Amino acid sequence: MTMRRVLAAAIGGLIVAAAGVAVAANFTSSHRSDFFAPGKHQFYVWCAGSSDYTATAYGQNAEDAQMKLYNSTKAAGKSSCWPVWQGRVPG
Repeated sequence: MTMRRVLAAAIGGLIVAAAGVAVAANFTSSHRSDFFAPGKHQFYVWCAGSSDYTATAYGQNAEDAQMKLYNSTKAAGKSSCWPVWQGRVPG
């Protein structure tokens, strides 16, 4: 009887673990596809020596939007700032 309980607990643990991995994989996959999708992207702009802030930019993908935001930030005289991608946002 004890062996059955141990085996049932082990199987139950494996099922819970597998479900957690499936949920995490789905979230990661969605996040990855958002990075490569066109649209409005949100960034946390990290600035050395000054205040950080959040900003959004449009682009063909996150990298395109990041470079557009970086260039506009640099043109505004904030050459020590770098945008870090947070995700794609509606709009």
